[in-house]
Amino acid sequence: MSKIITSAAIRGAHKIAHRVESRYARVLGNYGPDQEIGFPDTAYFLPIIYAMLGIPVKTLGDCQLVFQRARKLLPPLVKEKHHLPYLAPALDAGMATLFYEEIEESMRYLEQPDFYLRSEDVGEGNIWLGAANDVILRKRGVEFVDGSAPGFAAIVGAAPDSATAKKIAEELQLKNLYVFMASANNGDSFSKQLVDADVQIGWNTRLVSFSPDISGAVFALGFAVRAAMAFGGVKPGDFRQNLIYNKDRIFAFVLAMGFVSDEWYANAAGCINFGFPVIADTPIPEVLPTGICTYEHVLSNVPYDQMVAKAIEVRGLKVTVTEVPVPISYGPAFEGERVRGDDIYFECGGGRTQMVEFSTLKEMDEVEDGKIEVVGPDITDIQAGTQLPFAIYVEIAGRKMQDDFLPILERQIHHLINYAQGLMHIGQRDIAWIRIAKQAVEKGFTFKHIGDILHSMYHKDFGSILDKVQITIYTEEDKVKEVLADAKKAFKNRDERIADLKDEDEGIYYSCTLCQSFAPSHVCVVTPERTGLCGAYNWLDCKAAYEINPTGPNQPIEKGEILDERLGKWTGVNEFVKQASRGNVADVNAYSIMTNPMTSCGCFECIAAYLDQCNGVMTVDRDFTGDNTPCGMKFTTLAGSVGGGAVTPGFVGHSKHYITSNKYLRADGGIKRLVWMPRHLKDEMRDKLNERGKQEGIENIADMIADETVGMTQEEILPFLKEKGHPALSMDPIV
Repeated sequence: MSKIITSAAIRGAHKIAHRVESRYARVLGNYGPDQEIGFPDTAYFLPIIYAMLGIPVKTLGDCQLVFQRARKLLPPLVKEKHHLPYLAPALDAGMATLFYEEIEESMRYLEQPDFYLRSEDVGEGNIWLGAANDVILRKRGVEFVDGSAPGFAAIVGAAPDSATAKKIAEELQLKNLYVFMASANNGDSFSKQLVDADVQIGWNTRLVSFSPDISGAVFALGFAVRAAMAFGGVKPGDFRQNLIYNKDRIFAFVLAMGFVSDEWYANAAGCINFGFPVIADTPIPEVLPTGICTYEHVLSNVPYDQMVAKAIEVRGLKVTVTEVPVPISYGPAFEGERVRGDDIYFECGGGRTQMVEFSTLKEMDEVEDGKIEVVGPDITDIQAGTQLPFAIYVEIAGRKMQDDFLPILERQIHHLINYAQGLMHIGQRDIAWIRIAKQAVEKGFTFKHIGDILHSMYHKDFGSILDKVQITIYTEEDKVKEVLADAKKAFKNRDERIADLKDEDEGIYYSCTLCQSFAPSHVCVVTPERTGLCGAYNWLDCKAAYEINPTGPNQPIEKGEILDERLGKWTGVNEFVKQASRGNVADVNAYSIMTNPMTSCGCFECIAAYLDQCNGVMTVDRDFTGDNTPCGMKFTTLAGSVGGGAVTPGFVGHSKHYITSNKYLRADGGIKRLVWMPRHLKDEMRDKLNERGKQEGIENIADMIADETVGMTQEEILPFLKEKGHPALSMDPIV
C-alpha cells in the first residue's frame, strides 16, 4: 500500500481521535457519564462499534471502553524511514476512525438534536437525514438481500457542477444502486448540487443525504453492518464475519470528488476494511490489488463520465438493467418518487378526471404485438396543468394465457409506470391516478411511451405466458367511457367468481405487498371473503399470481391455528404479517375495525371510520369529493391519516366489494353498523346492500343508511337514523 496514503490515513485518524476525545471531555463534563447517547430508533446502538467490538454504547460512560480499544488500533505516525508493511496499520487506523466518528455523531445528536431530520424525506430547510432508523433498515435493507438493490455508492465531496452531479446520480439510479452522500468540497456538497438541479433526494429515490461532514460516512457503513446482523445472521462482535459478509454481499464503493484530506484518507482506509474500493477524481496515489478488495483498492484521476462504470468494474458488480424505449430514466429506484404541485405537467384520475386501466384476453390473430396508439390528445397537444380523462386499454394474446391471469398483469401497471422517472401512479382499475412531471415532458415523454413501457416490461416479466401485447391510450371522454363500461362488466364478473368461497373452507390465504413502496409496513391479507383493499385482487387472483410468479408479492399464507374466530385472528397470518412488515406489525384482525384492524396502504377504494355518537361506522370512497364526512375528515385527509401501513383502531381501508361480504367488520356487528356512506356509492351498491341486509333479517337496509343529502355531521344524521330505526342504535356499544 502506498506510503503516501498510509501516512495520510494515519495522520487523519490521529487528527480525528484528538478532535473527538477533546469534544468528549467537554460533553462528559456537561452531561456526566450516565447521560444516554446513541442514534435514534435503533436496537443496534452505535452500529459499527456494536458490530465490530460487540460493545453496546448506551451512555457517555460506555465510550471509555471504546476509546481504549480505538487507541490500541491507532498506529504511530509513519516516519521517514519505515520498513514495516503499510497495509495493516492503515486499515487499523481506518477502523479506529470509524469508532471515533460514531461517538462524535452520537454527541451531535445529544447536543444538536435537530441537526438531522428523522424521516425518509428531506425538508425545505434541512436536507440532512442522519442515521437510518430500524424501520428504514428493515424496509431498505432487504433489498440488498433480494438483489433489487445490488449495492450502494458512498459519495464524498462534490462534483464540479450540479449538471455533472445529476448525471452521475441518475446513472447510479439506473443501475438500481443506492447513493449515500456525506461531506463537502470547497463549500459545496453532492447533496446540495442535486437539490440545485431539481433532483428529488431522500430514501424514496435512493439518493440519501446523510451529512455535510465526512464523519457522516459512518451512517453508510453503519447501515451496511446492520444489514449483515439483521439479514445475514452475523452476531455483534464477530467483526470477521461482518466484514466478509459486506465484501461478498454488499456491493458498495466510494466515489471521492474533490481534494482528499487526511481525514478523507482515514475514512477511505475504514471503507477498504469492508472490501469497498475508492474511486477518486483527483491524482492521488493508487493502491493495486492486495486481497482486501475484490480488485483495485484505490483508483485515481478517473473522468466523471467513466466513474460509475469504473467503480462497478472494480467492485466486481454485475448489474442487469432492462432497456425500455423511453426518453427518461427507468428503474426501481424511481418507484417512490413523488410529483407534486408546480412540478405537475399532466394529471388524470384521482378524483380529478375519470381514469381506468383494463386488460382483456384476445385470440392470437386479433392482436398486433407492439402496436401502440393514442386516441385523442397526446401530451404534446396540451398545455401544462391540463387534466384529461384517461384509459389504458391492454389487449393480450398468448398460448398459455388465461382469463385468471389478467388481473395480475393489470395490477402490475402500478409498478411499471412508477419505475419511470417523473411519473407517479397510485390506485388501479377505475380509481387509478397518474401524474406526469414537467421534467419528463421536457425530455420528450408522451402518452405513447406509457404503452412502450407496458409492452417492454410485460414481455420481460411475463413472456412465459403471453405472446402479444397491444396497447391503446384513450384521452377522449366518449372513448374513455366506452372502455370504462366494458371494464366494469369485467370487474363485476371477476368479483362474482369468488362469491361462493368461504374463509373457513380454505387453509391458505394470500398476501399482497405491491404497495410497500408507498406504505412500507403494509401487508394486505387477501382471503376468499376479504378482497384486497384496492379492489383489484381477490383470493383467486392472488392464487393465479402466485402460479405465475412464485417469488412475487402474492405469497401463500398458511392461516394456522385460530386464535379468535370472531375477530379473524390466526397464528399463521400474524407470523406472516410480522415478517413481511419487517417487524412493524405483529397482531392484526381481519374482521374488526376497533381491535387491531388490518393495515391500510394508500390504494384502498374506501375507508371506514368509527362514529361514536351513532354507535356505528361510516365508509367513504375515493370518488367522494365532499369537503367533510361525519367523522370530521374528507377522504384525502382520512387517506393521509390511515394509510402508510399503520394499524389504526377505529379506521380501516377496504374495497367496495368487501362492504357486502359476510365478513365485513363481522367482529363489530358487520353491515348492521353501517350508518353513513356517499349517495353515489349507496346507489351503486343498493341491490347488494339490501340483499346482504336481508340475510341479517333487515329489509331495505340501504334506505336506513344516511348520506350527504341527510347530513355531514353525526348530529345531523342521528335523527334520521332514529327515524328509520337503524339497527346500530339498538346494538351493544361498539367500544
